[in-house]
Amino acid sequence: MVTGLAFLATAVASLFAESALVRWTQRRSPHLSAWAVALALFALASALLALGTSNGWGPGTFRVFYLFGAVLTVPWLALGSVALLLGPDVARRARWFLVFFSGLAAGVLLSAPMDAVRGTAIPVGKDVFNAGPRALAAIGSGVGAVVIIAGVVLSAVRFARDRRSTDGARLAAANALVALGTLVLSGGGLVQGIVGHDEAFTLTLAIGIGVIYAGFLVAEGRRTRQPSGAELTA
Repeated sequence: MVTGLAFLATAVASLFAESALVRWTQRRSPHLSAWAVALALFALASALLALGTSNGWGPGTFRVFYLFGAVLTVPWLALGSVALLLGPDVARRARWFLVFFSGLAAGVLLSAPMDAVRGTAIPVGKDVFNAGPRALAAIGSGVGAVVIIAGVVLSAVRFARDRRSTDGARLAAANALVALGTLVLSGGGLVQGIVGHDEAFTLTLAIGIGVIYAGFLVAEGRRTRQPSGAELTA
């Protein structure tokens, strides 16, 4: 069941990443590129999860799974929220910082000492890595989640100020769904870390990424078309 759910999460995230990438090539919106990266990272992490739970974990498999899944996915999701709410200039500066953080995290995760991993049960980071990789996971996922939740509050405040704005309602709903999906993913990791319930963990991955993509679809929903001058005088 664990492997099947991991394959499901991989397939769903891959389709979502492809959809986000296609839309980015059409619109060149910075939030689309950030979400495409986040979804691709999630898809790769899920694929490695499927590999580890079916064929057994190895050091390389778990290092990359931890890097993509525990450290980098949520910060790139947060960059999408920043771009959506604060505009391309702020997003561009945040992206450079995130690229630096991603490179630093990759260097640390690929070189950090780790205890042996074996079998098909999902290893827990605190049982495998020292403080360095776990601190990066806490910073990446923690700060990313705070940014996403702050985006929910900001979009809600904007909507409250102008309830007539269709775009304001759309963005508030989109950010709320992305935040909810992120909380589902984080909750699954917490459950797995505390009680070691692999089935619950992989189920939350599939559910969480689905909720996040629902937020993406809401954010990309059609804006109310404004009538042209000819239509107004017809």
